[in-house]
Amino acid sequence: MADMERFDSVLLSLAQQCEGGVPELLDIVFGFMNRKTDFYSGGLESGKAKKMVLDAFSKHAASAEAELVKKKARLAEMDRKQKERREKEKKKEAELEKQQQNGDDNRIVEVTDAEAEEFMKSKSESAAKENSVKTEEDKKDGEEEDEEDKGKMKPNAGNGADLPNYKWTQTLEEIELRVPLPMAVKARDVVVNLAKKSLKLGLKGHPLIIDGEFEANIKVEESAWVLEDKRTLVLTIEKINKMSWWSKLVLTDPDINTKKVQPENSKLSDLDGETRSMVEKMMYDQRQKEMGKPTSDEQKKEDMMKKFMGAHPEMDFSKCKFN
Repeated sequence: MADMERFDSVLLSLAQQCEGGVPELLDIVFGFMNRKTDFYSGGLESGKAKKMVLDAFSKHAASAEAELVKKKARLAEMDRKQKERREKEKKKEAELEKQQQNGDDNRIVEVTDAEAEEFMKSKSESAAKENSVKTEEDKKDGEEEDEEDKGKMKPNAGNGADLPNYKWTQTLEEIELRVPLPMAVKARDVVVNLAKKSLKLGLKGHPLIIDGEFEANIKVEESAWVLEDKRTLVLTIEKINKMSWWSKLVLTDPDINTKKVQPENSKLSDLDGETRSMVEKMMYDQRQKEMGKPTSDEQKKEDMMKKFMGAHPEMDFSKCKFN
């Protein structure tokens, strides 16, 4: 596969110049073989040339069919996740509306001027106190922020970023990119060139909306895109490294502070045993660092040293320094 992919840039450039689409591209290829090779003259009589073409067609047709089945499954999964997300949002809205309705009191109660003044005073004091607490929290966050993290964006609710032209969210396994389009379009109007390390995305006849390199490599064959309501392009990108958070979608994007990423604990159940253990360890170590406590590895070293010191009381460890 890797050997075949080295010609992709050349063939892609050729295909983009073929206004007649696939028929023109095939005509160019077979015309080249007729003019510049002995493909026809060397095997036409025995039928080998035709057999070679059909064999190559069958080989890649089978591969394309298998990939189509996978793609349909991925699209179905994307659709399921989107529906699940919308259902959760609707449920939250319904619960909020219910709470508001339960909290409303439609009875008209007459109050004195003194009671009204006291009520407004208490509201002002409460608001001032709340703002004071928020200010102190903001100061604390600023003090704890590392020098290298200053100026970085805070992650959005989906652990990604809301940018002027698009929004992306992430889990440890995948990234979801949502790109609002300026008009209602069909799939054939969309340009999505997805590679292991880069993405070109936009509309035909218009400047690209995204043209850049990813922060890390992705699984192209496990990634897919769909049009939502003809106005939003939704691209799901499968990560190769499922143990790290991306700080940006493409290298030209501003960084987000990955130390403020909030992983969804419920998603741990979807991971295999080994990956889940590693993720839980990372989350534990992160919490320990935030509290100024030793990580799991540091704790193991301390425990081992304590055990060794206990087993050798005759040795003097008072002048030893442990990092």
